[in-house]
Amino acid sequence: MNKTIIGVVGLGYVGLPLAVGLSKYFKVVGFDVDHVKILELQNNFDRNGQMVNEEITKGDITYTVDSNELCIANFFIIAVPTPVNARNHPDLSYIKNATRSVGRALNRGDVVVYESTVYPGLTENYCIPELEEMSTLDVGLDFNVGYSPERINPGDSKHTLDKVTKIISAQNGKTLDRIEEVYSTICPSLYKAPDIRTAEAAKVIENAQRDINVAFMNELAIIFDAMGINTHEVLKAARTKWNFLDFVPGLVGGHCISVDPYYLAYQSQAHGYTPEVILSGRKINDSMGKYIAHKHMKEIIKNNQSLDCHTVGIFGLTFKENISDLRNSKVFDIISEFKSMGVEVIAHDPLVTRGDVINYCGSINMNEAIVPILSKVDSALICVAHNAYRDVDWSKMIRAQVPVAKNFLLGDIKNVYTPDGFERNNFKRWAL
Repeated sequence: MNKTIIGVVGLGYVGLPLAVGLSKYFKVVGFDVDHVKILELQNNFDRNGQMVNEEITKGDITYTVDSNELCIANFFIIAVPTPVNARNHPDLSYIKNATRSVGRALNRGDVVVYESTVYPGLTENYCIPELEEMSTLDVGLDFNVGYSPERINPGDSKHTLDKVTKIISAQNGKTLDRIEEVYSTICPSLYKAPDIRTAEAAKVIENAQRDINVAFMNELAIIFDAMGINTHEVLKAARTKWNFLDFVPGLVGGHCISVDPYYLAYQSQAHGYTPEVILSGRKINDSMGKYIAHKHMKEIIKNNQSLDCHTVGIFGLTFKENISDLRNSKVFDIISEFKSMGVEVIAHDPLVTRGDVINYCGSINMNEAIVPILSKVDSALICVAHNAYRDVDWSKMIRAQVPVAKNFLLGDIKNVYTPDGFERNNFKRWAL
């Protein structure tokens, strides 16, 4: 064990906590293709805010963009993104490039563990041949492979590596024992899956299950809105039953829950079955940005406001609360729909910069403070429940910035604010 040198490929939400945690027990080489990220890490800075800065370089760890430095490792962990393309098919470019980098560094006796979320069979049918081609070695004879699906939840300080059960799997028992020895140093609770395909399937259905449950809530919100029933009052009543599943409607974006079901659906279709429930859930959740934009427009009309030259303030741009990640955020679907209807948008997010947004999707009218936006807009939509927004008395702030004679509408997608203050000030509020 003391001769184990670990190479971690991909230093994002998944790879960095692994690399830092393992560096307390092993020599670690952390590799990423992002030059700026590597410079930040070398200077004790985690752009995602997951790691305490002084911990980033405290262990025996080297951060590099040079894949040749992986050659000293004998235990590799690959933790790179697995997105989908424009057709919602798996985009395997990241995992392919990472696999080839590891393959070039591979030696006899080495172990490669994949953490990226994939469809069942991808590790053995796609990744192993790439490793063999690049290394000219034979799996099972010269090197071995395992799979341990990531369970990092961005922005969640409760369910960290040392507090969750982590699945591990491998091609054979000897390799599984070695993986257990390494992972047990930072993950006290491990579950040994019987094989790699089972572990891959377990991971992909975790996110598909959540996606489907949220899709059901979103469909209920649409139905109850048409009936004039408050969805959240319905859910409060339903929660009194002991086995009611506590999900709420909302936007489903990001690089996991909104993506992984497509991986399972893709492989299912390759085996001759088109999944109906999984794809129906995806269709509903992918359409919610458009629905919310049109719902807000209807509420504007009900509030006796003009649609001509109407400006909406958008608060929150990231795919979930209290993180800075914009990837696949459905808030941009709302913005696009507003723009297609001729509605002006001014956006705000305390966790991202104008440069972040430009790099992600191009130019959007943004303001760095809440107050100036409220004085410039006719209505507002709180899309992400950042703590910075939860701590704001919105009714008081709106009253201070908006003339009493002017109608004002606030859309509260996450239903985190009580309506009392708005009613007292004659402002209108709606929730999903």
